[in-house]
Amino acid sequence: MDEQIIQIGERLRGLRDVLDISTQEMADVCGISVEHYEKMESGESELSVANLQKIAKEYGVSLDVLMFGEEPKMSSYFLTRKGQGMSVERRSAYNYESLASGFRGRKADPFIVTVAPKPVDTPREMNSHSGQEFNMVLEGKMELAIGSKVLTLNEGDSVYFDATQPHGMRALNDKTVRFLAIIF
Repeated sequence: MDEQIIQIGERLRGLRDVLDISTQEMADVCGISVEHYEKMESGESELSVANLQKIAKEYGVSLDVLMFGEEPKMSSYFLTRKGQGMSVERRSAYNYESLASGFRGRKADPFIVTVAPKPVDTPREMNSHSGQEFNMVLEGKMELAIGSKVLTLNEGDSVYFDATQPHGMRALNDKTVRFLAIIF
């Protein structure tokens, strides 16, 4: 198991313990089964940034605390140099690099997301979360499903959408895709 995923699970368990929250309540917040939530907490299951964001909003904690174990400190600006953002690999094919992890009270969560290709017959993982999302392809080509609509995005293409709609993506042409994702 990836050490970062295990640490996130430990922070989830710690939050639940401190606030005296049941696994059922946390699973309900995420919209997943108790079994799936317990696997997230134990580090045995893939973590969804959308689920972490739901937990952060519901219990008034920073997404950064759940993902990176650090409270944001900056309030006037936060600079992230190229390739230097706090990063978490939520599963073997996805890496999220936070571009604003040190900014306190931010209204959006910007990430550079890197996704490795998978076999074409691999089902696309769909998720949803409150708010809206903006994606812009920086390198490669990706397929993005939003509800029943499937879009192909090339380098430079962008899409803004209602994130409460089930959505999921995959890299195309057996090449890694990198895109800017901003979750509002």
